[in-house]
Amino acid sequence: MVNVTRDFFIGLSNNKFLNEYAKKWGFRLGAEKFVAGTTVDSVAKVVKELNSIGISCTLDNLGEFVSDKAESTKAKEEILRLLDRIHTDKLDCHLSVKLTQLGLDIDREFCVENMKEILTIAGSYGIFVNIDMEDYSHYQQTIDVLLELRKDFDNVGTVMQAYLYRTEDDLEDLKDVRLRLVKGAYKESSDVAYQSKEDIDRAFIKIAKKRLEEAEFTSIATHDHRIINEMKAFVKKKNISNDKFEFQMLYGFRTEMHSNLAEEGYNFCTYIPFGSDWFGYFMRRLAERPQNVNLVVKDVFCKSENQLKKEPIITGAIAASILLLWRKQRRSKRDKAS
Repeated sequence: MVNVTRDFFIGLSNNKFLNEYAKKWGFRLGAEKFVAGTTVDSVAKVVKELNSIGISCTLDNLGEFVSDKAESTKAKEEILRLLDRIHTDKLDCHLSVKLTQLGLDIDREFCVENMKEILTIAGSYGIFVNIDMEDYSHYQQTIDVLLELRKDFDNVGTVMQAYLYRTEDDLEDLKDVRLRLVKGAYKESSDVAYQSKEDIDRAFIKIAKKRLEEAEFTSIATHDHRIINEMKAFVKKKNISNDKFEFQMLYGFRTEMHSNLAEEGYNFCTYIPFGSDWFGYFMRRLAERPQNVNLVVKDVFCKSENQLKKEPIITGAIAASILLLWRKQRRSKRDKAS
């Protein structure tokens, strides 16, 4: 059942039609719990609040399905404005960017030039930029672009996904690169990725321990308290400095653990997405952890004191519309195929 739920939400995340409609509907589906608004002002406010309690941040200006250079250029300019704001407000945060948002699927060299412009400004401000890893079809391209950029910039790293079979071997060439380690949020086939939670967790723990002992700074990105506790015990046993790693979690998820880890003296970073193009990100978060659906349903229908909201029919209708539209598109595609 868990895999069916996961596949369902990943399917929604890749639906361009629903992404466009979600922009019009806004945050009425509960996304405000996990996406820090749509503007630089709104996200800067969130970062300042987290910085005040000892938590650093990484910001992701959300963007999906970029199909022309004008869109990519606009995304790049927004990222440059965000860098200016981080520098001006002296925010304790770095950036996370997606190569497809910057034109990877349109023109590789165009994408690389966009990244170079971003890294040049970020470097002048002393800001690190992390390249988010996307689905497997973009995996090798992302590694290749990273290595090309590393020839001229040392303020850039990427994300590695523990569920991919090849990740452990590929990390041998990335020991001097700052990385974020995640389990993996896309639906990949058994030809390239582990499928069971047990296998993915085992790979994550193995890779994380190896990175902590042998490599550059690593962000241990997980909400799994069992893995976090195992990492805490490991660094204590091996006498590994806290300066070599940070724990990282997504904005809005298990927030009590964010402050607890920071208070315990660990480096902690919150991954904060923002922007109007939030739907794909939001659906993948629901896919990763089915329990998140319960949080969203409660937020859509109930007040903080668990009383029913005055207009649950409207918000519920919007949520139902997503499912109906998705099913309609699926039927249409099947009809055309037949």
